Amino acid sequence: MLSKDIGIDLGSSNILIYIKEKGILLNEPSLIAIKSNEDKIVAVGKDVEKMIGKTPQNIKIIKPIKNGVITNIELTEIMIEEFLKKIKLKNNLIKPKLLIGYPSNITDLEKEALKELSEKIGTKELYMEDEGKLAAIGAGIKIEENTGNMIIDIGGEITNITVLSLNNIVISKTVPIAGNRFNEDIIKYIREKYKVLIGETTAENIKCEFSNCYNPSTKKKYKIKGKDLIKGTPTIIGITEKDIDDALNESINKILVEIKSTLEKLQPELSTDIVDKGIVLAGGSSLLKGLQEKMKEKLNIPILIAQSPKTCVIEGIEELLKDVKKLNRIV
Repeated sequence: MLSKDIGIDLGSSNILIYIKEKGILLNEPSLIAIKSNEDKIVAVGKDVEKMIGKTPQNIKIIKPIKNGVITNIELTEIMIEEFLKKIKLKNNLIKPKLLIGYPSNITDLEKEALKELSEKIGTKELYMEDEGKLAAIGAGIKIEENTGNMIIDIGGEITNITVLSLNNIVISKTVPIAGNRFNEDIIKYIREKYKVLIGETTAENIKCEFSNCYNPSTKKKYKIKGKDLIKGTPTIIGITEKDIDDALNESINKILVEIKSTLEKLQPELSTDIVDKGIVLAGGSSLLKGLQEKMKEKLNIPILIAQSPKTCVIEGIEELLKDVKKLNRIV
């Protein structure tokens, strides 16, 4: 039987599930594959990730969570239920409490979707908290102190920019640019410059293994396989770090503009605190090579990376679940 409280990080790229006193038991892609002509579930999570770019026409790969919010409640429910089965936490007699993070731009309709999800997966009580606050707590920032703190969580589809003080959010902004957009930028750039089409998996590998957005090399080469758009045949080409820097430059600059805009809105005292303490980066896309150095140069502010950037939100959930009395119960 399950009597422990549950925390879920409903990320656009990955779902993480935490069980109180047991730890993070699941971290898998937010993906579900269905047979479109039968409405039959084929796979979820990691099993779907292996299928990207290789599925027949009758199988569709769907992301039911986009920009940090649920866009398909039915498929999200099925996906979560399958994940709970994977960690053997479905169909238990004792209903647990559930804490879910949400992005700052969430609408009332999207909150209702979270409530519906909670009811359908059979939880006793639902608690929700801003993902920016959760990420800050998970990164070890002392948000209860009388000082300004800024955390930037760069995830799969969105970047959360959050300023906190005295345990509350001062400013929170969501920018629809993050890791998946970076992949799209790489695909577009290689298509336009080299007339070669690559898939999402190849773009992800380039981003994680080769990209460098600070002082990139024009000589260092990385071989990739793709489809020659002129000949229509498979081909292998070599790209440089400078190529990928050029591909990502526009999106990164847009994030920097939003950070600067947020800083400009702050009271002088809070701005001074942030200049003194620095900005903390979280989220998997914060690990992009050279991003820390580029942001430091452009913003003229110290840039720190959280100790475990990919799990800051779920670790913040873990901390808050130690005492649910401090949380606002939704249902």
